[in-house]
Amino acid sequence: MPEVTLRPLGESDIAAHNSAEDAEIVRWLTGERGTTEATRRHFEQLAANLAAGEGKRGFGVCLDDRLAGYVDCDPDISDGLEQRDVNISYTTHAWARGQGVATRAVALMCDYIREHRIGDRAALRIEPENVASRRVAERAGFRYVREFVSATDTNSDGSPTMMCLYLLDL
Repeated sequence: MPEVTLRPLGESDIAAHNSAEDAEIVRWLTGERGTTEATRRHFEQLAANLAAGEGKRGFGVCLDDRLAGYVDCDPDISDGLEQRDVNISYTTHAWARGQGVATRAVALMCDYIREHRIGDRAALRIEPENVASRRVAERAGFRYVREFVSATDTNSDGSPTMMCLYLLDL
């Protein structure tokens, strides 16, 4: 069985990360394609947050040591969440989809949140149409809580985004 691991992202990951941004990643996670400089700044901020033990902390998701996606936890997101809930966002590169990589990455991120005492519950805020991510939430043991109108996320037309909230007690 392939091994899924998490590791900090660095300069050597920028090209692979950006070249893997397909329509699915742009639609469900980033909203636009990343540039080399923007991705570099993002990775540097994640590294600084990791070192400080605060804010959004993101990692490369590796499948047998090859960069296969991205996962982060962000205790500062409060939209639709309660205090001590920690939002998790993730994506899997197209070549690695359908192999359980996202489910394993989410589980590893939950372990990280638990081990570092970042929060009491892991949260996945997923658009209702994102069926693949809703399946990941269910396979990772999260429970569906409710649908809500986001106060921070918007659709391409500027209207508020509907979100499904999934939670997992840590």
